[in-house]
Amino acid sequence: MHDAMFFTPVAVTVGAGHKRMLASLFEMHDFLTEFPPSRRRVSYGAAVKACEAARAGEISTEAARDALITFAVTAGILWPPVQPIISVKPVARGYGGYAA
Repeated sequence: MHDAMFFTPVAVTVGAGHKRMLASLFEMHDFLTEFPPSRRRVSYGAAVKACEAARAGEISTEAARDALITFAVTAGILWPPVQPIISVKPVARGYGGYAA
């Protein structure tokens, strides 16, 4: 078995607003092992098999990455590719304490 890096890391949600970057087969294997059994679906098994096959050299690393993305999409944990733009502007206040 060997560890290989993904060409582009996969970002998944691991909690309320927290992101985890998976950049290699080893990190993918760790993440899938830690994933709660109650939330595992059919695509979970496919991702595990793809990870094992890629580590054994039977399929490409990118094919395993694609299986991980499919699993993340079906589980609803794929981090959105574009972050929402949040702008904060100071409010000028008048003498009465209300926004001008």
